[in-house]
Amino acid sequence: VQLQASGGGLVQAGGSLRLSCAASGRTLSYYVMGWFRQAPGKEREIVASILWSGVGTHYADSVKGRFTISRDNAKKTMYLQMNSLKPEDTAVYYCAAKIRGRQNYDYWGQGTLVTVSS
Repeated sequence: VQLQASGGGLVQAGGSLRLSCAASGRTLSYYVMGWFRQAPGKEREIVASILWSGVGTHYADSVKGRFTISRDNAKKTMYLQMNSLKPEDTAVYYCAAKIRGRQNYDYWGQGTLVTVSS
């Protein structure tokens, strides 16, 4: 599975951005897809995850109500709609994939930088 993240940029606090993660390679039917972020000097944290098939999403408490994860199966693309952005959302965002039932994410895209100015 190859993943390509895009959509990062500079935005003012309160603004919005949409990240995209294009997937290629094997079928994703049995995969869980996730968005992670890593801010300077901090550990990487999971932001949101979604089942590629079926219904199921998960959000970190810090983004609930502001971020929405979704996917387009036909385009093999995952999205992260980020609204009401805060300076503390500034980070490099990564998309990742893992097979259902596995603990660790096995496939990672390159990061895309999101900078939120106050």
